[in-house]
Amino acid sequence: MSRISGFIVPGVIATIALVGLLAIKPLPTSRALAIWILFLAAIVLVALVRRAGGGDGPRETRRFENALRIRTPAPKPPAELARMERTLELGVFSELHAQRHVLPLLRAAAAARLAAKHGVELERRPEVARELLGEETWDLIRPDRPEPEDRHAPGIPRPRLAAAIARLESL
Repeated sequence: MSRISGFIVPGVIATIALVGLLAIKPLPTSRALAIWILFLAAIVLVALVRRAGGGDGPRETRRFENALRIRTPAPKPPAELARMERTLELGVFSELHAQRHVLPLLRAAAAARLAAKHGVELERRPEVARELLGEETWDLIRPDRPEPEDRHAPGIPRPRLAAAIARLESL
């Protein structure tokens, strides 16, 4: 209804102006009618432009303008993070991969965290490191961990790996 009243009011004003021009006769009748028709044509043109999406203001979504906007792709994770995720995932599926790749990473992370936060060297003071890390995490990263008996067995269970990583992060 507001769109219709937005076009009726200018039309009524144009008609009142035409009647006024015809009553006082400052212009010939043909010229006054031409001005009135031109004004009504402008009103119709504005209505068509608005209906086609020319805008009632900033509230209205403009599909064409949105389509022209440049979309930036989502940032990719760093390559090192992707490599680390693959390594951890393979460590869940393969005991050999866990022993050769995942556990050395966990051991290095534990050594760095223990040294930085607690001044404890993993190799020199294993009893203190064991106490700080807890039995579950210590069992995974201990330096004397034996080689797996079955190289094709499943690796570290995902919950156990997640718990060890959380423990290292909490140091």
